[in-house]
Amino acid sequence: MSVEPYGADEESAAVLRTVGRIIKMCRERQGLTQAALGTQIGYSEEQVSSVERARRAPAGSFLDAADRVLEAQGLLSGLKAEVAKARFPKKVRDLAQLEGEAVELCAYANHVVHGLLQTPEYARALYGMRRPPYPEEQVDELVEARLARQGILTRQPAPVFSFVQEEVTLRRPLGGRMVMRQQLEHLLEVGRRRNVEIQVLPTDREEHAGLAGALQLVRLREGVTVGHVEVQLLSRVISDPKEIQTLEIRYGIIRAQALTPRESLAFIEKVLGETP
Repeated sequence: MSVEPYGADEESAAVLRTVGRIIKMCRERQGLTQAALGTQIGYSEEQVSSVERARRAPAGSFLDAADRVLEAQGLLSGLKAEVAKARFPKKVRDLAQLEGEAVELCAYANHVVHGLLQTPEYARALYGMRRPPYPEEQVDELVEARLARQGILTRQPAPVFSFVQEEVTLRRPLGGRMVMRQQLEHLLEVGRRRNVEIQVLPTDREEHAGLAGALQLVRLREGVTVGHVEVQLLSRVISDPKEIQTLEIRYGIIRAQALTPRESLAFIEKVLGETP
């Protein structure tokens, strides 16, 4: 009986089982043991066995090396895209698929820096704080999934992005002062891109349209807009037109209550200067 990787669902598990069988067939065709293949590609026998039994998703370097050693003529290397998707939890894959079809993405983040704006160190710190604690391997997979989603920021043609961050997300030193400094520097870098606007909602505002929580709106190529909200153990994609209308109204008011993009970058620079 095989054991699925952390976060695996039946769809991703099926992909990994297929990949494992293909690798095993190619290995046996070359007359190599798992130990021999591992030696030649720089992985242990246990790692090869785990991949073939679908207990572990193979890294891209594993597939490239196995393709070369097993003379698979690109068959194994060609599986990297599907394996990369299968490594991520289903809700991450679904969200990444929506974002991949976006022409515009608007997001309000009230507790932490939005996932598309996070540095690797900041993301790892967040996942490391989860309780009950995640196994280290699961943390690695979740960080990798989050960083993979960020490819949308540099995709061509480039979508348009609007982010509103609560001031507290810039001041709460999650992961430590150095991690936060790097995160603030990253926000400044991303916020200067022509297709990205970052706004800060100061804590001293007397009116606030975002008290119901964080939200995200994704406008797709065909003109349809969907929403996404996440809290605790719940992650929900919203498509009902009336609910989308409510979220769009709220987000518009939140943007109006926030600092302008230019003022926000200056505010982030100020916070960075105050961070030791």
